[in-house]
Amino acid sequence: MDITYRTARPEDAEAIARIDSSFTTGTVFEVTAGEEGFRVREVPVDPPLHKVFPDAGEEAGGGSEGGDERVFVALDGAEVCGFAAVGYAAWNRRLTIDDIEVAPAHRGRGIGRALMELAAGFGRERGAAHLWLEVSSVNAPAVHAYRRMGFTLCGLDTALYDGTPSAGERALYMARPCT
Repeated sequence: MDITYRTARPEDAEAIARIDSSFTTGTVFEVTAGEEGFRVREVPVDPPLHKVFPDAGEEAGGGSEGGDERVFVALDGAEVCGFAAVGYAAWNRRLTIDDIEVAPAHRGRGIGRALMELAAGFGRERGAAHLWLEVSSVNAPAVHAYRRMGFTLCGLDTALYDGTPSAGERALYMARPCT
């Protein structure tokens, strides 16, 4: 069946909340600090790591502040199979990807890339210079997907998840031009 895309509607909220964002990976990104700065390298994990994200209420992340926000959905027939929540901040011409998820049964079909391109189009309409996102160091599948979409590592935070169910993970920041 063909996937269609549109701006989310209020009635999509429950379906969006039900999307399984968990993943399994055989590698993670290890972040170490030294006198010369930080080192980020991909390392294998055995057994593979299975990550289930906490409910949004348990671990609410940043989100765009004071900007223009939009949620896009991917539909397989009438079923919401993915979404991207984004926000634009005019002061630094940044489009932040607050969240992007594709249901497990629909991964690997280009849905995440199509959602990211919808987000980029939204950003270009507003004058965004770049797209920016945060991803956990254990989410190697997402890091690889973002790299294939043109994102590069631009920063990290070793304490962002402290005091949350994801304590010990590191926040990796990635960006790409909004082209």
